[in-house]
Amino acid sequence: MRKNWKAMSALALTGVMAIGMAMPAFAEETTEAAETGTTDPDWEPFADTVELQIPVYDRGVEGVPDVTNNYWTNWIQTNFGDKYNIKVTYVPITRSDVLTSYSLLAASNDLPTVLEEYDYPKVTQWANDGYMRTFDMEEFAKVAPTYYQQMVDNGLDQYSQMGGETYFVAALRPNYNTEYTFQTFVRMDWLKQVGYDHVPTNREEYVDAMTKIMDAGICEHPGGGSMVTGVGSDQNYNYREWPLDEEEWAMYGDYNIPSLGWEPNKKVLYYANQDYNSGITDPEYYLIDDEQAKTNFINGKSYSYSGYTSATMDWLTSFYETNPDAELAIKPVVTQSDETSGETPGYRIDNPFGMLIGFANDATDDEMKAAWMYMEWLIQPDNLFTFQWGYEGENFNYDDNGLPVTVSDYDGEYKQGYNNNKDYWSIIKEGRQAGTMEDQVSAMLPHNLKQDFTEDVVNYYNTKSKVAEAGWGIPNPMYSVTIDAEVEYQQTLVELYKELRDELTMCSPDEFDAKYEEAAKQYADAGYAEVTEQRKEAYEAGNSTKLPNTEASEVQLDQ
Repeated sequence: MRKNWKAMSALALTGVMAIGMAMPAFAEETTEAAETGTTDPDWEPFADTVELQIPVYDRGVEGVPDVTNNYWTNWIQTNFGDKYNIKVTYVPITRSDVLTSYSLLAASNDLPTVLEEYDYPKVTQWANDGYMRTFDMEEFAKVAPTYYQQMVDNGLDQYSQMGGETYFVAALRPNYNTEYTFQTFVRMDWLKQVGYDHVPTNREEYVDAMTKIMDAGICEHPGGGSMVTGVGSDQNYNYREWPLDEEEWAMYGDYNIPSLGWEPNKKVLYYANQDYNSGITDPEYYLIDDEQAKTNFINGKSYSYSGYTSATMDWLTSFYETNPDAELAIKPVVTQSDETSGETPGYRIDNPFGMLIGFANDATDDEMKAAWMYMEWLIQPDNLFTFQWGYEGENFNYDDNGLPVTVSDYDGEYKQGYNNNKDYWSIIKEGRQAGTMEDQVSAMLPHNLKQDFTEDVVNYYNTKSKVAEAGWGIPNPMYSVTIDAEVEYQQTLVELYKELRDELTMCSPDEFDAKYEEAAKQYADAGYAEVTEQRKEAYEAGNSTKLPNTEASEVQLDQ
């Protein structure tokens, strides 16, 4: 039976979002870690073997070790599990369909001990559906004092409760409002061929550049494209009108259910329709998944590709092997509003937390304690360092400043999982940090390629910091009561959006307005009207977060 929510502390949630625009402070972390050893807290082993099941994303990426059985999963077992009589088992979760993975496990009464996800609505839905058990935070603090203190020091403990009961602990997300690890790489050589000495950042220049690339015969459909996947699709932060209307934001601002029917969404789809009909977009975009989009970029069939950076980026290596004379650039941060298109520098800021972690409803006290021990053991600096960086002389080497630099093409016995094992240690924090911002950026980029993007990404971060300081960052709303319509209709709406979005993209331009109105009504009738109405009721009752700032100033950049 579904559990009823009581109100969480709306004041606490609001307090966190009120500091959402604060600039991140970068401590110059040292790396005085004994990477060949481990640190063991003072625990007694369990008398009887306890099985601890930990979820890990299976992203389906080629060249990555088996996510459930590799050197590093065995390293955890040897250095942590065997010492405390804990059998550590990793459970694969499909990254592209997290909700389905967990629901199937729940249906078979086979949930892992730990449940973890980045999105607040997902974990609260799991708690609401009875997947998770409650616990005493004071008991957690006794077993995992270092982890607990990290939460307290960063204001994350206030996300732990739902309905007056404690369900969650939260990992740390450094630099949450100036995300710089996700980048868009573009063909600078193509731009130069058609007369551009810079990367377009507004609609007019983008269309002009793509048209010239097509006319020059460089690429048939330079805009490329990929299929709509639902959750997180068509984010429209840069098309929202300023100053932001807080009630509208509370009703439509969350991105887990696309906001079909809201004006910013209409702008996104209007330009998607234009690009499709002009030939900028690949006419078969709806058949292109992310792996194919990546391949198309490598093979010169698209102008850009966006993805997370890491010290090992096989697709970039493949790109330069395929295109030895090519020149790439990173798309800059938008810093000025474009009145013609209605685009602004607005963007989504992340939540202050990374992973939100809960524990299965059927987890025993010993299994829950084992999970807490795992988190506390892994957060110890030398253990975390080894898991993140690997071994000196194999996975990384120290530079002249004594900072670790990943061997980007390492393929030996100690090969790490996706993004330097991140899907394992993200239960602690969202990024590796060592040294200054320049050091951190350098560490997350490959350095064995034709081009080095360290300076570009540092400039990107510095610019985005100024955009954040000017007030253009937009958080997602969160609600301290259950939005029952979201639970009931989310999957239906996400699937319906895929269908309607493709129809609106492919229709003739003169049909777009009428078809959009029809689609918006169909979408509303399918449950979105109930979703937005319940969100509005939560907002009016004071049960949602608030906008930290609805004004924004011009971005002042150094000349």
